[in-house]
Parts: sequence; structure tokens; C-alpha cells
Amino acid sequence: MTVKIPFVDLALQHQPIQAQIQQAIEKVCNQGDFILGKAVADFESAFAAASGAKYGVGVASGTDAIALGLQACNIGPGDEVILPANTFVATLIGVVQVGAKPILVDCDPQTALIDLQAAAKAVTAQTKAIIPVHLYGQMVSPHQLLDFADTYKVLIFEDAAQAHLAHRDGYQAGSVGTAAAFSFYPSKNLGAFGDGGILLTQDADIASKVARIRNYGSSQKYVHIEMGTNSRLDTLQAAVLLEKLPHLPQWNSDRLSIAQTYDIELAPLASAGIIPMHNQSGDGHVYHLYVIKIDDSCAVERQEIQAQLTTAGIQTGIHYPIPCHLQPAFRDLGYQPGDFPHAEQLAKQILSLPMYPGLNHSQIREVVATIAKAVGNFTEKPTSITRQSKVA
Repeated sequence: MTVKIPFVDLALQHQPIQAQIQQAIEKVCNQGDFILGKAVADFESAFAAASGAKYGVGVASGTDAIALGLQACNIGPGDEVILPANTFVATLIGVVQVGAKPILVDCDPQTALIDLQAAAKAVTAQTKAIIPVHLYGQMVSPHQLLDFADTYKVLIFEDAAQAHLAHRDGYQAGSVGTAAAFSFYPSKNLGAFGDGGILLTQDADIASKVARIRNYGSSQKYVHIEMGTNSRLDTLQAAVLLEKLPHLPQWNSDRLSIAQTYDIELAPLASAGIIPMHNQSGDGHVYHLYVIKIDDSCAVERQEIQAQLTTAGIQTGIHYPIPCHLQPAFRDLGYQPGDFPHAEQLAKQILSLPMYPGLNHSQIREVVATIAKAVGNFTEKPTSITRQSKVA
């Protein structure tokens, strides 16, 4: 099937700055400082400053940023960490890797962000931290988070893997809690040419500890003062990220404009059960993903709408089709279907539409027109795959 509108178009984003990126890579190659080279330190400082944090420590992935960051915050066996059920498994894996117990909670069905009222009910004497996931590019309310942390005496560890330079309530993603983890997976708003991540913090001791842990527990060659691992942000990747960082504000602005166009074009389909996820952050939402819900009132199942988009050459995604508590790998946590009804319902309803800087208005109209055609056709002529016939 020919792809007319890709889900992500990295080539379109990279082409205007390809020469600068190539020069940055060649500079590293010429210097030969491939491990913890100058570009790593330069990028750590630049990204931390751009995000409102004092310190940044580059690591090999977003998952490692969570695990090493939690370890540096002295979270481990016997501690409980609250996090949403509807997140990518990396959030949960980071908690498990440090030996802490993940305590999952439900989400707000309008935003898909963690339900802090549900989180409050999950607090116990063993609760050490909460991990708010700034999902799809939208931050969990910093004011509400800070009130939560103050009330229950827990630390905030932000999962900002999808929220590069997002802002809300006067705070930027990565500047709210004790520490924050970011991913630089290639499709992120700020993506590397491979894996990469960073831990941001306002605490010098936490930053120093993560810097040691990522490098075999060493701050001085062949002197290992604690158990560590090999999780260093590659200098080549840091050089690419450093070159791309100045363009991120404009790319985020483009994403917001695209999302606003989607909102306008999709508005007539609300009565047919096509509902965009709610933006509570205004221009602080950086729209890593643009996600709609195919509501239960819709006459057509999500799989049919997605299939028609695919047939039309339009790529889509689902973020995420299986909540963490229903993943086979985490059966031992003891959760059952029905424990988190909002997360489970969203997993059946959500659909991520094409979103990337450079997506134009005519392409957005084509995406929406294809959805409208799918909904309209099956509303007029129910078949075996419509909701009406399923009920019958």
C-alpha cells in the first residue's frame, strides 16, 4: 500500500538542517571523543536550561533515565511508586528495575492524564513517589501535583518522554518535581538518530549520582564508589540533538497549529462520536501525538476507521492498545480486567492521527475527510462490523 500521508515524516523535518547535522557528526568523528565527549556536556547544559532545570545528565535511553533517576532518588525495595495504568511500559519497567512496587491508578478519560484523585486513594505508608506521565505532549497540572506532593509527603518524578518544552501553570516539563526523565527516541519532538535519554533535576547530588551510575558507578576512572551500569548518552547522538534543539520551539509551535487545524476540521464529527482528547494547557501542549477518541456513540468501530485510513494511504497509531496492568509481563502485580475502567475504555477507543512539523492543511483535510467518509458510510448502511449490528 502506497503511503500518501505518513504517521511521522522525519525526512521532512531533517532536510532543511541536514548540512548542519552532518557537520556536527563530522566534528565528533574528527575529535574522536565518542564517549562522554564535549557535545554531551554541551547538550546536557542546553537542554536543562531550556527546560527550566539546573542539571541534566544524558543517558542511553528514556527508560534508563527513569530507572537511574529513581535509584538516585533513593527509591528501591520496600517503596511504592504511583503511576498511571495508561502509559508506555518503560515507565513501569523503570520502577520495577529499582526494586520498588508499582502502584497503578486510573486516568482522566477526557485528557488521558493521571487521575490525581485516584492517586490519593492509592497512597499508603510505603508510598515514596508519584510519576506523573505528561502524556501526548500535555503536562499534568503542576499546581495540582505540587499540592499532592505536599499533602502526602511524596516526591514527584516526572515522565516527560513525550513533553519536550511543554509548559503549564508557569512551569515547564522537567522543572516541577525532584527529577524528570526524557526520551530522545527518533520520533519524539526532539529526537536523536537512535536511542537516547536525559535525567533533569534541580538537585546537584541527584545529578552527580546519576552521572556516576551511568558510568559504572565512577566519577574518576577505575574508582567505583557504588554499583553502576553502562548507560551513557552517545556523543554522536548528543551532537545531533544539540543541532536540533534550537529548532524545537518552532517545531512545537507547528505541532500546536496543526492540532488546532485538526480541532476545527474534526468539530463537525463530534456528533458522530469522533472526539479529540481535551487540551487543558492551551499553547503549552506540544502535541507529540494528536489523539482522537472513537466514542461509544460512534456507529463504526475503531478498527474499521483505521482500516479505511490505511487503505487511503494514511498511517495511524494507537497509544496504547493494552494498558500496563493487562500486559502479560506484569501479571504478578495482581491487577485484573476492570480495575482501571477509564484506561481500559480509552485503550479501545483512541486513535493517533498523523502529526509532525510540515503536515499541511490539505493533508489534514484529507485525513478528516477519510474519517468522515468512514463514519458517514457506515452510519447510513450498517454492516456486520457496526456497533448497531453487534448489539443486535
